[in-house]
Amino acid sequence: MTDRRRLELEDYLPYLINRVGAALVVRFSQDTLAKHGLSIAMWRVLAALSINGEQRQIDLADMTSIDASTLSRLVARLVRMGFVTRRRSKTNSREVVVQLTARGRALVERLIPIAESLEKAAIVEISPKDLSTLKQCLRQMYKNLARPRYQRGPLSRESGLWIEG
Repeated sequence: MTDRRRLELEDYLPYLINRVGAALVVRFSQDTLAKHGLSIAMWRVLAALSINGEQRQIDLADMTSIDASTLSRLVARLVRMGFVTRRRSKTNSREVVVQLTARGRALVERLIPIAESLEKAAIVEISPKDLSTLKQCLRQMYKNLARPRYQRGPLSRESGLWIEG
């Protein structure tokens, strides 16, 4: 009999991250966003614009981790809903600039306290120090995984963890 490799989901970081993220998305989407006809991706776009002001659509895709073609469709829907405007850049006619409307800004301002209270519910009984460490680690993990695929490192061809695509 051979020993089979086992993966304990309850101790597997990608599973834990996904499980928490999925629970947060379900709660926020069902309890709040659905009432406004929004998806979680649309919320990320509105939140990013509220913090950063008008953005080139390509930069907004990067900020929100949304594929550029998907983002284009989301922005079109947000325009139809009256939450954002989209126009050609004054400096480059190939670039599209997206901006919150007054209606979009008002909605974001109503939703931020709800998003914050959901975060507070998720982090209850976690010390500020542990929370700070967790956020720092998650940001670093994202940087690690966002590196170009050709770069040597944990996801290089040599490691056997190369992802084609």
